[in-house]
Amino acid sequence: MEESFPRGGIRKTHKSEKTFQQSVEQDNLFDISTEEESAKRKKSQKGPTKTKKLKIEKRESSKSIREKFEILSVESLCEGMRILGCVKEVNELELVVSLPNGLKGFVQVTEICDAYTKKLNEQVAQEEPLKDLARLPDLFSPGMLVRCVVSSVGFTERGKKSVKLSLNPKNVNEVLSAEALKPGMLLTGTVTSLEDHGYLVDIGVGGARAFLPLQKAQEYIRQKNKGAKLKVGQYLNCVIEEVKGNGGVVGLSLGHSEVSTAIATEEQNWTLNNLLPGLVVKAQVQQVTPHGLILNFLSFFTGLVDFMHLDPKKAGTYFSNQAVRACVLCVHPRTRAVRLSLRPVFLQPGRALTRLSCPHLGAVLDDVPVQSFFSKAGATFRLKDGALAYARLSHLSDSKNVFNAEAFKPGNTHKCRIIDYSQMDELALLSLRTSVIEAQYLKYHDIKPGTLVKGTVLTIKPYGMLVKVGEQISGLVPPIHLADILIKNPEKKYHIGDEVKCRVLLCDPEAKKLMMTLKKTLIESKLPAVTCYADAKPGLQTHGFIFRVKDYGCIVKFYNDVQGLVPKHELSAEYVPDPERVFYTGQVVKVTVLNCEPSKERMLLSFKLLGDSKKEHMGQSQKKRRAVNVGQLVDVKVLEKTKDGLEVAVLPHNIPAFLPTPHLSDHVANGPLLYHWLQAGDTLHRVLCLSQSEGHVLLCRKPALVSTVEGGQDPKSFSEIHPGMLLIGFVKSIKDYGVFVQFPSGLSGLAPKAIMSDKFVTSTSDHFVEGQTVVAKVTNVDEEKQRMLLSLRLSDCGLGDLATTSLLLLSQCLEERQGVRSLMSNRDSVLIQTLAEMIPGMVLDLEVQKVLEDGSVVFSEGPVPGLVLRASKYHRAGHEVEPGQKKKAVILSVDMLKLEVHVSLCHDLVNRKAKKLKKGSEHQAIVQHLEESFAVASLVETGHLAAFSLTSHLNDTFRFDSEKLQVGQGVSLTLKTTEPGVTGFLLAVEGPAAKRTVRQTRKDSETVDEDEEADPALVVGAVKKHTLSIGDMVTGTVKSIKPTHVVVTLEDGIIGCIHASHILDDVPVGTSPTAKLKVGKTVTARVIGGRDVKTFKFLPISHPRFIRTIPELSVRPSELEKDGCTALNTHSVSPVEKIKQYQAGQTVICFLKKYNVVKKWLEVEIAPDIRGRIPLLLTSLSFKVLKHPDKKFRIGQALKATVVGPDSSKAFLCLSLIGPHKLEQGEVAMGRVVKVTPKEGLTVSFPFGKMGTVSIFHVSDSYSEIPLEDFIPQKVVRCYVLSTTGHVLTLSLRSSRTNPETKSKITDPEINSIQDLQEGQLLRGYVKSVQPHGVLFGLGPSVVGLAQYPHVSQYSPSKKALYNRYLPEGKLLTAKVLSLNRQKNLVELSFLPGDTGKPDVFPASLGLPLLKQEERKMEAEDQEHKGEEQQQKNQKRKGKRNKEGQEVVRLPGKKKEPQKPQAKKQGKRPRQESAGEQDGANKKQKKAAPSEEEDSGVEVYYREGEEEVEERSVLPKGKPTRPAEVPRLQLSSGFIWDVGLESLTPALPPRAESSDSEEDDKPQQSTVKKSKKERILEKQKAEKELSRIEEALMDPGRQPESADDFDRLLLSSPNSSILWLQYMAFHLQATEIEKARAVAERALKTISFREEQEKLNVWVALLNLENMYGSPESLTKVFERAVQYNEPLKVFLHLADIYTKSQKFQEAGELYNRMLKRFRQEKSVWIKYGAFLLRRGQAGASHRVMQRALECLPNKEHVDVISKFAQLEFQLGDAERAKAIFENTLSTYPKRTDVWSVYIDMTIKHGSQKEVRDIFERVIHLSLAPKRMKFFFKRYLDYEKQHGTEKDVQAVKAKALEYVEAKSSGLED
Repeated sequence: MEESFPRGGIRKTHKSEKTFQQSVEQDNLFDISTEEESAKRKKSQKGPTKTKKLKIEKRESSKSIREKFEILSVESLCEGMRILGCVKEVNELELVVSLPNGLKGFVQVTEICDAYTKKLNEQVAQEEPLKDLARLPDLFSPGMLVRCVVSSVGFTERGKKSVKLSLNPKNVNEVLSAEALKPGMLLTGTVTSLEDHGYLVDIGVGGARAFLPLQKAQEYIRQKNKGAKLKVGQYLNCVIEEVKGNGGVVGLSLGHSEVSTAIATEEQNWTLNNLLPGLVVKAQVQQVTPHGLILNFLSFFTGLVDFMHLDPKKAGTYFSNQAVRACVLCVHPRTRAVRLSLRPVFLQPGRALTRLSCPHLGAVLDDVPVQSFFSKAGATFRLKDGALAYARLSHLSDSKNVFNAEAFKPGNTHKCRIIDYSQMDELALLSLRTSVIEAQYLKYHDIKPGTLVKGTVLTIKPYGMLVKVGEQISGLVPPIHLADILIKNPEKKYHIGDEVKCRVLLCDPEAKKLMMTLKKTLIESKLPAVTCYADAKPGLQTHGFIFRVKDYGCIVKFYNDVQGLVPKHELSAEYVPDPERVFYTGQVVKVTVLNCEPSKERMLLSFKLLGDSKKEHMGQSQKKRRAVNVGQLVDVKVLEKTKDGLEVAVLPHNIPAFLPTPHLSDHVANGPLLYHWLQAGDTLHRVLCLSQSEGHVLLCRKPALVSTVEGGQDPKSFSEIHPGMLLIGFVKSIKDYGVFVQFPSGLSGLAPKAIMSDKFVTSTSDHFVEGQTVVAKVTNVDEEKQRMLLSLRLSDCGLGDLATTSLLLLSQCLEERQGVRSLMSNRDSVLIQTLAEMIPGMVLDLEVQKVLEDGSVVFSEGPVPGLVLRASKYHRAGHEVEPGQKKKAVILSVDMLKLEVHVSLCHDLVNRKAKKLKKGSEHQAIVQHLEESFAVASLVETGHLAAFSLTSHLNDTFRFDSEKLQVGQGVSLTLKTTEPGVTGFLLAVEGPAAKRTVRQTRKDSETVDEDEEADPALVVGAVKKHTLSIGDMVTGTVKSIKPTHVVVTLEDGIIGCIHASHILDDVPVGTSPTAKLKVGKTVTARVIGGRDVKTFKFLPISHPRFIRTIPELSVRPSELEKDGCTALNTHSVSPVEKIKQYQAGQTVICFLKKYNVVKKWLEVEIAPDIRGRIPLLLTSLSFKVLKHPDKKFRIGQALKATVVGPDSSKAFLCLSLIGPHKLEQGEVAMGRVVKVTPKEGLTVSFPFGKMGTVSIFHVSDSYSEIPLEDFIPQKVVRCYVLSTTGHVLTLSLRSSRTNPETKSKITDPEINSIQDLQEGQLLRGYVKSVQPHGVLFGLGPSVVGLAQYPHVSQYSPSKKALYNRYLPEGKLLTAKVLSLNRQKNLVELSFLPGDTGKPDVFPASLGLPLLKQEERKMEAEDQEHKGEEQQQKNQKRKGKRNKEGQEVVRLPGKKKEPQKPQAKKQGKRPRQESAGEQDGANKKQKKAAPSEEEDSGVEVYYREGEEEVEERSVLPKGKPTRPAEVPRLQLSSGFIWDVGLESLTPALPPRAESSDSEEDDKPQQSTVKKSKKERILEKQKAEKELSRIEEALMDPGRQPESADDFDRLLLSSPNSSILWLQYMAFHLQATEIEKARAVAERALKTISFREEQEKLNVWVALLNLENMYGSPESLTKVFERAVQYNEPLKVFLHLADIYTKSQKFQEAGELYNRMLKRFRQEKSVWIKYGAFLLRRGQAGASHRVMQRALECLPNKEHVDVISKFAQLEFQLGDAERAKAIFENTLSTYPKRTDVWSVYIDMTIKHGSQKEVRDIFERVIHLSLAPKRMKFFFKRYLDYEKQHGTEKDVQAVKAKALEYVEAKSSGLED
């Protein structure tokens, strides 16, 4: 308020204003501050005598001089100030620059020069370093003087001020113009590029190109640059040698003598505007003061030299008018104040400063006297050696609050510390802060690794904890160093601000990197710290931490990145097989140094901290141990079991040794088995000693290795190994890149991934396991490095005949298992002994205990407790079993680890046939049981059990899923033994895999059901070979009938299948076709396909397995008549492909398979291999059906369904029984309630993820008090789709919409916009909210009215709280519409009993006072005459009332935004006005209306023209446009608004922005004043206006100027995209983006579907609109729609162009990549992308695109593409490359005249005349058809006529004649 309506008196100043004033003062350094002056004046006026005045004036003058010489501070720097600096530090990404007066600034790497920044960007884009890009440390060195410009003064994160500088010549020399350049000027510049004869230098002057010839640079390169060429970005001081073309071209020199003697003279016309720092000038001392000198230079200018920049040798000897040379230090851009330096170092330009640091940095000094004090900058001190030192203001005290200027009078002494050195002033910088003086460390350089430091916790981050150690120093404690052990929640232990004591791990001062540890053991360790390798003397004990744990030992780290290795044998006195399980990273350990090589930075450590006594003991035991040698065979006794193997004692000396589990057997599965059953005390014979190190013996019991060593086939050294040798070893370790194999002698080699297996290796660990026995073939030996490469491929490592090996492996495996049995039989447990006696093949009588869910049977244990016998579902063999039943079963296998017995009830196995078997005979068998390395099968003929090995080689361990055997599968076996031995099995070898047959698995069983599947005979039957082919006629008998198919037995026992869809030609809906066939009936059918037993895929007849398929048959009459019909697509097309052939909306007949209760869908089949799903909600529109679908739909029934689309899994079709289910406007559909939002409505979901919302106004035709009480989530509702705009549908549940035929009574009509309302109408609705100005009342989803308080109730309650209580949100009431304003969307309502005929909203029982009649009238009048009432401020009560009544509510009538937030917004504003501002209320009304207006999202200033035209166009065509409504209350004067004039003035210019209330005022004031005469005049005026408009509309050449005009034109040509686009542009000019979008959408609906191009134009415009004004999301949505409705490629290309034009190159690039995937066969895409890349200057990428294009496109397109790319190269890229491409193409295709033609065109355009003639000469000598030759001669002639001389033309004619003659003579010959 105060700001808008000042009350007079002094203006309050804001803080921000004050600070601004201050900053201005501080900038203006050399004027006396105005405040001080005025203060002094006031004092002087009071002073009684003149003497005082004189003193004061003196003091003033001395003070003004001090003010003038106030030295620079950060505050006095400002943007644009040019200043000389000296490079202090050079980092990778910035320079630190020392500025005069102890200041410092930073130059970012991007502020060197434009050329350097461009190179950096290239490097970032390429993601690899550029060769010719120098690093900052190579371009700058400390001590270099540089001219800088201040680019900004900002704040760092910690609140300190920081100065950003720029060295870019563009910014530094911006003040110079090309005309101002004169020879002899000294400028700085940077190298931009190296040319043939010199360098281009960027001097930053617009319009001037500066060149540095090579000879002028030679001396500099030799002396200063060590002979190296200048690099891009190198900073130079150069002198202008010559200026040509008014400053257009400038020659430079770098000569040392010229640069160092360059002086700025008056001839060079320097001004205060363009004076640059670093210039040396001749000057005269004008005045000498105690604080410095004032100089005169370049005749007219004066400048200051502060005390820091006097020549130290001449200080105190300066006098007036003395001639001196000075260097410009800085120029203030606003005050033009110049500071200079007289220090000799600056007087020789181009020379670097030599003194870069001070010797006593960090020293603390006592009693240092103050020399002088500067109020705004700091103080100077005199050091002991007489040198000056300086402390900035911020460093004079610990904080601003305790600062006392009195303490710094000259002569006072202070304790301080030297913290830095200012190179520009050659001064030490001091600090008097206690924290700095007492700080342990000042710089990173002071901190040494291994030292203890104290600090405070700054923050705790995931990557560690930051600790502040000093003023500018902070360090990181990594997570593993937060404590001795790993802690998960460090924030619980440490808090920000805690004091902590750390030890420094590492300090890198250059990178300002400090790492510390908080491990207590390390901090408190008293042992010496190792900070370099030289510290580590053998025998030294110290603490370290484990940095990494490997299988070969631990890496231990100390301080300063020193680290050493603890080998595996030094980890502990005991052997540690797996260090990773014993030690962890970060563990603190005490180690002994064994030895150290500092030169190689290698160190060996040990964790064994041995005493002497132990050592002796070790020595003795070692002697003992020598008894065991590597390669020796020993007997061992088991001592105990550990996790990884057996601890054993080698007999006879009981030497401890270790036998790992994998080394117990050659068979991977038998190792754990033996380990499990061996006990302490058991003895093992013939065990091999593999290795022995440090008294640790490792053993192996693998028979393969034992026999190798015994046979002496084990090479002992690399010299014995040759490529091609086969060796037996074991897998030592498995890596991603291969497998390491170790041999018995300890040698090892690597089998790389590529030659590990004949099969493709995805993951090495799938093929081998650690410890596995393998055979390896040596492929490569490197004796020097002691390495070899091995192959483990079966093809390389064959061990003879596969059958023999396979049998050997099997008998070995079974033998070992037999050994396990004997171990078991020695145990005491009855159970284990019983299991040991159970041998496969034994037949048992068992009692069924229970049948499990998975179909398997468990038998009771009988006499042995704990005995588990089970038969799997397959082995139940279809028997119906019940608990207690007795069954005969045969043992298949005994699981010796789980102690279970697997049995089978198969009839053939239990009743074996006694038949003599021959050795070597071949038999069919069925796999009954699978172990890891062998399988058990039963012979089909006899039922005997045979075992066969699954592997035929030690290395053969990996099987793809397709190769794995399965129970029930048929195999062919060759018997090797004819009697089952102790193992219970016949031994056999499997024949070729091709002879395997497939068992019907139950995965998706569709054709053969469970009962049949259980019978093994049927399985074998089902896979009998057949000789049928597609089209054959067969006869068979119906075996069984299923809902969707019939099983038929054909002759030879082959089983076939007839699908329900292949029984009748026309299936009546609702019938079950399968019911037409009866069991036992004979049918004749035609074979139409074959289905793979296993996968159910239809196989083509050519498939080798076709003879083992289940024939698919058809008995359709139409198919039986045809001959050789192929009904099913016999090429093995996947069902997914077939499903794609169905279109949405297509009708199909399908057969119900089952109703899935869980997923709530019907599963149906359309064809034998095409299945579908019908979601429950799409089965019917009747609630009854949805409740009990099983009653309506029978299994097997035929249904007529509509295809909705493929299912998300793509393997099913989604179908609907109620139509296409597109959810378009007007459709009725079933949905499920997912969410109930009280007082708002429901959210409903439909199948396939569509969602919709139902407003409470659409829940029913009759509103109720609690409209949503019947709705709960998951309830099924019937919905009508009202609109589909947006991604959420708008729905209605009103039965008048969902069941229009019932004609139910509509108690509450739908109110969807203000157009649906009539004045005087009675309506019901829900209260929205109670506002200060009335009650907001919802009449429809987007229509809200306002009942002002006088119209709410006849009572006037004193407490407003009563309104909230009796009118809660959501209350159902009846209201009467009092008035409507359609233009402004205003609805006025009344709840009064007199209007509605309903009881008052407040019950009479409250006894509230009635609102008197006259009060109500007064209020009504108040609202009418508000224009007059503005003067009547005295009636406060009235004013208050008026305010309440006046505030009106905007209703977004046609806007679809949710209504609720709108209402809230309007409620907020009035509430904020407190009662105190009431007297301003009348003024405010003017303001309130426009703001109200903005809220509703309507533009104010366009009211007249557009808004109303827009609304008119939306009204239904039939109704005449209604005159604008009368004002709220009818006036007595009978004034009525002029009929719709406003809406008829689109051609008028829009009125300037006028606030709403003014609009209201004017007509109402006039209503009072207008006389009859005035009214007549007004009417005439209106008539004239109307006729003018009519004439304008008749004019045919008139351009449309309003929405109405456009609508009129579009009626006549609705398909013209140009008109629609102009209409969109019209809205965009008025920034009406939403309206423009709406026009586009209208266009897409209106334009005829035949006009594809017109539609595409609109889509492109819409894409353009979204790209410019929308979000990426909205653009993506439009784009996806556009792709659906148009040719996708066109849309993609248009969008790519749009992106390119709007410079969104990244998006364009991504889009092109998408296009290349989707349209890789379209050459236009490749060419467009190539052009795009060339335009972006990415020639390399464009070449790669061309290569890719040629790979993807068919050969016939190649020439075309190549020539197009060549054209692009000519136009956009490198012409030479383009020529090369053309030449290359033409050498391959010399007769392609089109390519020649293009080449000629391009050369004419871009090449020289000689090149063009050369090509023509070549073309006319080609041997082409005469017609073609004529064409080229004609072109050559035309070219010469245009470009050549008469002689040239004649020459061409002569050649043509020559050609014709040659041709004709050739013909005669």
